[in-house]
Amino acid sequence: MVLSALLTAADPPQLLPAREQMAFTLGFHIILVPFGVAFTFMMLVCHHRALRHGDQQALVLAQRWSKVAAVLFAVGAVSGTVLTFELGLLWPGLMGRYGPAFGFPFAVEGLFFFLEAIFVAIYIYGWKRLPPWPHFFTGVVVTLAGVGGTASVIAANSWMNQPAGIAVRNGRVVGVIPSQVFFNGAFWWEMVHMLLAAYIVAGFMVAGVYAWGLLKGRRDHYHRLGFAVPFTVAAIAMPLQFLVGDTIARQVYDREPAKFSAIELLPTTGDHVPETLGGIFVDGKVRFGLQLPDVASILAGFTPSTTIKGLDAIPAAVRPTDSVVNVVHLAFDVMVATASLLLLLALWFAWLWWRRREVPANRWFLRSSAVSGLVALVSLESGWVVTEVGRQPWTVVGLLLTENAVATQGNLWPLFATVLVIYACVAVGALCVLHTLRRRWSEQGTEAVVVPYGPRAARTANGHPLGGDEA
Repeated sequence: MVLSALLTAADPPQLLPAREQMAFTLGFHIILVPFGVAFTFMMLVCHHRALRHGDQQALVLAQRWSKVAAVLFAVGAVSGTVLTFELGLLWPGLMGRYGPAFGFPFAVEGLFFFLEAIFVAIYIYGWKRLPPWPHFFTGVVVTLAGVGGTASVIAANSWMNQPAGIAVRNGRVVGVIPSQVFFNGAFWWEMVHMLLAAYIVAGFMVAGVYAWGLLKGRRDHYHRLGFAVPFTVAAIAMPLQFLVGDTIARQVYDREPAKFSAIELLPTTGDHVPETLGGIFVDGKVRFGLQLPDVASILAGFTPSTTIKGLDAIPAAVRPTDSVVNVVHLAFDVMVATASLLLLLALWFAWLWWRRREVPANRWFLRSSAVSGLVALVSLESGWVVTEVGRQPWTVVGLLLTENAVATQGNLWPLFATVLVIYACVAVGALCVLHTLRRRWSEQGTEAVVVPYGPRAARTANGHPLGGDEA
């Protein structure tokens, strides 16, 4: 929130609390997104393994993870609903002028949300009531609906970065082409980038829980599988994320020059631009950074002679302030640094697995894995800072300034305080429920658990296979 204050020194009075509230609620909600998109996929991997290979421990994991997913889905429903109301309460200039376009992806997201909610309930309810494979496929719908909902929100966000599909007359939208609004120029790469980030964050965070168990000597199949499935998913996604991120950086270079110049901490247009690691902008000059000669130009256009637009190429009226530039640049550095650490961890895992073909027992590897979820979360939050702050001073690039989008009536500080209280209550409640589940499962153990259509429940005296209709 201190960063928001730095950005708003000369802004309208309502802009600071509006930004503070939006930053807080977005930062909170985005933590839950990976669990709705990727965690359910990992749950299905275990579920599928159980049905195909008769692995009861995998089925225990799938059943327990489904309960965690349901709790986090409920929390996400609350935080997502608050975000929806905030768009109208905090940013009436956006919804009033561009609601016919901006609202379309959210209408699609609403459909996916209801579909996901329905099938989450069916999946949880169906553990003791549905045949194995039909039950499994209800979980597939949950995962696909989560992907669709995330894609819809990304469509709205990417539209603000590269608006398309609208006809504007006298400052009002008079025509909308929904397909162009949704599938705008920034959509595909931003969507893939976010989906991979979801798999990375969920994978490392879940694996971290079981890494702690492995460190404490719990080397049973349950803990090894609980670690291996999510960590493998995250490890596969990491190199793909670097390729996608590199492509997005060049797209930003082509289409969002102000954001790119802020990322590169570049005051003036030129070629042979160095890559600046660290450093800040002070009075329009770069201070304290480590510069790698020509690297920025090479990354942008594959040659040192590539010209990159600096901040001097942006009209003064819409040029990012030094504070904005510093926030974007440092957030980008944090994102790349944390992602690089996670990539090294993924490569370490691949090397250890190649040598022994089993979950690594190296204690330094497990210690690193135990904290990898927090590192991934920092990387995710930093990436969203780059995306959102990097668009400033625009809400819709080229069409609507943020100062013209914010509410002008009333006092937003009490609303922000109310939201803080609500979110604190929801977070504490969710943590208490998850702690209760963890304690109960710890007391139960795993070997004695009889799961629906598991080996003990599904196999009869006649030796019918796992997943038979008798379950």
